[in-house]
Amino acid sequence: QEEEGPEAEEPLGVHHALAERASKYTKRPNVFRLQTADWRVFLFQAPTSEEMFSWISRINLVAALFSSPPFPAAVGSQRRFVRPILPAAPSRVPPEEQHRSHEEWMERVAQELFEHQRNLPEKRGRARDLDEYRLKKEYLLYE
Repeated sequence: QEEEGPEAEEPLGVHHALAERASKYTKRPNVFRLQTADWRVFLFQAPTSEEMFSWISRINLVAALFSSPPFPAAVGSQRRFVRPILPAAPSRVPPEEQHRSHEEWMERVAQELFEHQRNLPEKRGRARDLDEYRLKKEYLLYE
C-alpha cells in the first residue's frame, strides 16, 4: 500500500544543490538549509554544531559528485528566457577542474547580470517583455 499525506516519503535529489548554515534562522540551534536545483529550500536541525557541519560538508560533496555541468537551455524560435537544464549525472570532471569551472560560471553569470541590468526593457513595452526581463533577472540573481 502506498503512503499518502504528510507522512509519505519523497526522495530529495541533491544534484546541483547547496547546503549551508542557516545563519538567518535563529529560532533553533544547529540549523542548516538545503537549496535544491528546483529552488526549493529545506531547513534541517542537527543535534550538535559538529554534526551540522559534517552534514553540510557531506551533502555538498555528494551534490558536487552528481552535478554535471548544465546543458544550455533549449533553443526555440521565440526570444523567451528558459533556464538551463541541470543534469543529475555523476560528474566526470576532476574536483580542481570542477571548482575552476564553477568560478568561470559565476564570472559569466555576473557579467550576464551586469549586461542584463544595463539593457532595461522599455517602460511602455509589452507586458511579456517585462515579464521575461524579470524572470531572467531572478534567475541570474539566484545563480
